[in-house]
Amino acid sequence: MAQTVNVNFKLDSDVKKSMEQACSDMGLSMSAAFTIFAKKVGRERRIPFEVSADPFYSESNMRYLEGIARDIREGKAHFEEHELIED
Repeated sequence: MAQTVNVNFKLDSDVKKSMEQACSDMGLSMSAAFTIFAKKVGRERRIPFEVSADPFYSESNMRYLEGIARDIREGKAHFEEHELIED
């Protein structure tokens, strides 16, 4: 059997609690879950899921939202009730 080593890293406490609960629900320890992840990364030489930035926070969208906020502040925005809004 291969020699085991300790790996230490920091997690937000809420993230840790959420992961502990999810692992428990699957019958795994966090250590087992991280070992599965590490083996898959080592075997496939990739992160085994898509990693991407939330497009909401993209530079172009933030500029767009800032423009809308500016129009609202300057009284240039016009709002209308949508037909799907119920009283």
